[in-house]
Amino acid sequence: MKKTKIFIACDTTNLVKVKKIINQSKTNKIKIGYKFGLEFMNSKNGRTFLAKLRKKIIFVDLKLNDTVNTMLSAVKALKDIKINYLTVHISSGLAALKAVKKISGPTRIVGVTTLTSLNNNDLKLIGYNKSVKNLVAHQAKLAKKANLDALVCSPYEVSAVRKIFKKEIITPGVQIGKKNYDQKRSMEAKKVNSDWLVIGRAITARGNIKKNIQNLIEKLR
Repeated sequence: MKKTKIFIACDTTNLVKVKKIINQSKTNKIKIGYKFGLEFMNSKNGRTFLAKLRKKIIFVDLKLNDTVNTMLSAVKALKDIKINYLTVHISSGLAALKAVKKISGPTRIVGVTTLTSLNNNDLKLIGYNKSVKNLVAHQAKLAKKANLDALVCSPYEVSAVRKIFKKEIITPGVQIGKKNYDQKRSMEAKKVNSDWLVIGRAITARGNIKKNIQNLIEKLR
């Protein structure tokens, strides 16, 4: 089996469900962390829960994208939480990326490239002239210049990104079976050559979480 690690996306505001995900995903067969995004962090009790969570790999996916000072203030405001990985958007610019990395301490700063929910047509509508692949390669160069700790990209850009960015690569848009939910650039888990795979609903939405993880482990062999 590949030495792939899994971030389970805890995309809910329900603390009971989050606790269930954490309790039922314990395994010594594969390394597991937990991803918490805007939905959970903006919920009434989400932030308090994370501040008390111990001995877990915590990935906070906020995709910070603002002015330098605002991003710095946001990162400082999270210092009471033991965050292992925190996302910032490459679109925030080189100055912001460097500034956040400088004050991040033990938290690994993860640059987000182009969302897996977008394709070339979407980029044209937004106003980009580059293709997804070329834009992500350009974003990887900025992440390297800013000395970021990790990078998020879809399965389709991993090979190109690895030629530029030599640190950890985290990949959402990962499928178990044919279901790809709202992702436009998704791929079967066993075909993805990343350091971390981000998988949510395929593990947590239906059926038994333990069995879903075991199924994933089998598919990664």
